[in-house]
Amino acid sequence: MMQPSIDLLFHALADPSRRKIIERLSRGPATVSELARPLDMSLPAVVQHLQLLEASGIVTTKKIGRVRTCSLDAMSLSRAEQWLNERRNAVVQRLGRLGEYLESTQSDPKK
Repeated sequence: MMQPSIDLLFHALADPSRRKIIERLSRGPATVSELARPLDMSLPAVVQHLQLLEASGIVTTKKIGRVRTCSLDAMSLSRAEQWLNERRNAVVQRLGRLGEYLESTQSDPKK
């Protein structure tokens, strides 16, 4: 199975309502109704958010009868974390090289 793009992953994380859904699911699986209740949102609106979260790979759902239960896929969040860490490491390396360069170009105040 092909992984969703990192762009779709960050797009899913960009919305405050979807982040609240993720926060709730980080405590364990929940039904669509359970997710909708604290958001003060209609079920169709929550379902739309869940569809995007599912397409991004962050959420998985199982339907048993008429009840759809949602769970968080922590590996998808790890992909976002890995991407951010790679960018951070690149910036840290560049700043380190800049610091070394600046140190090498400073004149000795004792001279």
